[in-house]
Amino acid sequence: MSWALENYDVIAVALAEHVVLVATALAISLVIAFPLGIVTARRPALYVVTMTSMGVLYTIPALALFALLIPLMGLGKAPAVTALVLYSLLILVRNIAIGIREVPGELVEAADGMGYGKGQRLVRIELPLAMPVIVAGIRITAVTQIAVATVAAYINAGGLGDLIFQGITQDFGAKIVTGAVLTSLLAIVTDESLKHLERRLRAATAGRA
Repeated sequence: MSWALENYDVIAVALAEHVVLVATALAISLVIAFPLGIVTARRPALYVVTMTSMGVLYTIPALALFALLIPLMGLGKAPAVTALVLYSLLILVRNIAIGIREVPGELVEAADGMGYGKGQRLVRIELPLAMPVIVAGIRITAVTQIAVATVAAYINAGGLGDLIFQGITQDFGAKIVTGAVLTSLLAIVTDESLKHLERRLRAATAGRA
């Protein structure tokens, strides 16, 4: 505690770097995943191909993926963000596609009967009803990214992983514990916040259906 209190500024910078790294990767992931999820939801063959390709990327260990990106992008935040995005697409695209597919057929037919076009039906009916499943995917993705971003300190991406790896190198337990505890707390707070949002959306969706 004494080291943490004396070096709160260093800890604050590491925490901010971690949050920005994850937030940037999550935002980019969503921009890519939403169109892919919507398209693959209506094309089963394309869905299988997409999931297979992303599944291969998802199975690559984090350090190995970072190592593959370094010759192309060098060290720093760019390869870290790229790796986080690649790890996120499988979960996000799958949940978006499944969420849209699980919209009751009678509601889709009712929307068609009311003269809704495909775009209007998607925005007004399908995406709102699919949102609890989509948020569940975002929750899993965010927690995963928080964990993987810790390893990104190996490639000079900054964040809380810096504290952990510096502590290991220097045999300084206070840094290790501080980095580990803050990473865990960040993951728990993110998970609980999105879980609460997911519950509220499910309740609202149930009432709407």
